[in-house]
Amino acid sequence: MRKALFGILILGLALPAAAGDLHGKLTCKGAKDCADAVVYVAAIAGKTFPAPKEHATVDQKNMVFVPRVLPVLVGTTVDFLNSDAVLHNVYTNAVCADKFNLGTWPQGQSKSFTFTKECIAELLCKVHPEMQGFVVAVPTPYFAAVKADGGYKIADVPDGSYTVKVWHPKLKPAEKSVTVAGATAADFEIAK
Repeated sequence: MRKALFGILILGLALPAAAGDLHGKLTCKGAKDCADAVVYVAAIAGKTFPAPKEHATVDQKNMVFVPRVLPVLVGTTVDFLNSDAVLHNVYTNAVCADKFNLGTWPQGQSKSFTFTKECIAELLCKVHPEMQGFVVAVPTPYFAAVKADGGYKIADVPDGSYTVKVWHPKLKPAEKSVTVAGATAADFEIAK
């Protein structure tokens, strides 16, 4: 009997912690919609996460950055592709992204940058000053781009208490404490 209980205890320790999804609705006052917002779990004390091996991509297509806002885990390399038949450039003035300037390159080519720090990097093009995009490098793999209607869902968040943050390029950021236990709802409201 003791051996069976010990085996069950060991098996229980080997199983991963319970996880659920964090979902909810974001209300964006003062913006057309919530499509450019990002919701993410802030840094977790004592936890680091390996950078993904796969690169993320921001395309320059029809004279816009696609996607306009790209959330990534810190350590992610982003490939900037030029799909237009004109020269494009990508640069940022964000210190957290080393104020990079990737130069100018033609259609079909790409250049890369690795986001090694938590950062909100505004992307600009020196050739086309009307172009604007953002890479939002966050400290955990628990993040979501918000839909235009304000809905979001972050899958596989381990049960626990976290600070959850919201960022939008035109509205003030927000944050609050959220305790995740299985499927958990957390709604936010942000404004100018």
